[in-house]
Amino acid sequence: MSEGRPHALSRPSRALAIWWIVAGVAGGVVSFLLYHEYIAQLRGDTPLISCSISPVVTCGPNLLSPGGNLLGFSNSILGMVLFTGPIFAGVTALAATEGLRAWYWRTYTVFVAGAFLLVHFFAYRSIFEYSSLCPWCMIIWLVTIPLLFTVLGWTLRAGVWGSGAGRQRIGAGILSWLPLIVVVDYLLIAVLAQVRLDVIGSL
Repeated sequence: MSEGRPHALSRPSRALAIWWIVAGVAGGVVSFLLYHEYIAQLRGDTPLISCSISPVVTCGPNLLSPGGNLLGFSNSILGMVLFTGPIFAGVTALAATEGLRAWYWRTYTVFVAGAFLLVHFFAYRSIFEYSSLCPWCMIIWLVTIPLLFTVLGWTLRAGVWGSGAGRQRIGAGILSWLPLIVVVDYLLIAVLAQVRLDVIGSL
């Protein structure tokens, strides 16, 4: 396998593929719990596991809002379906003996980047429009953010987006600084939420 040619067969490390599978499973399970919370809200029943912790840290306002039902149904259904993507990518990476074509990894990267943008869109609406933070949603944020940076970093470093040395250096840099990049993203959301909603004071 060559990491410098965009048309070469590429395959991530075993650890990276396993991380994608774990992230997909975690996101799918939390989306399932979020869906049960949504149904309980509609029926007035007790949810499977309640996510109501305080007036600010609660699922209700988000689940029943237009933003929580972008396509006319609960976003949790989208999560249960779409989180199969990382699982599939991880499994195929482990199963492939010679790697996979660049177009496959590019498609996967775009797919995860879309989820990354949606997560930040939902975070913005939660903080500035609905004035509440959904715990299950936040777990999905916690999973999706590092998922994007691992996928983007690896595909750039592996030459999936072209063989330029600059792209490969950027990819290597993202992976080298991955913990810091992810923590900074987390902190940005956390600080905005605290300043806007006083999350700590509501607990």
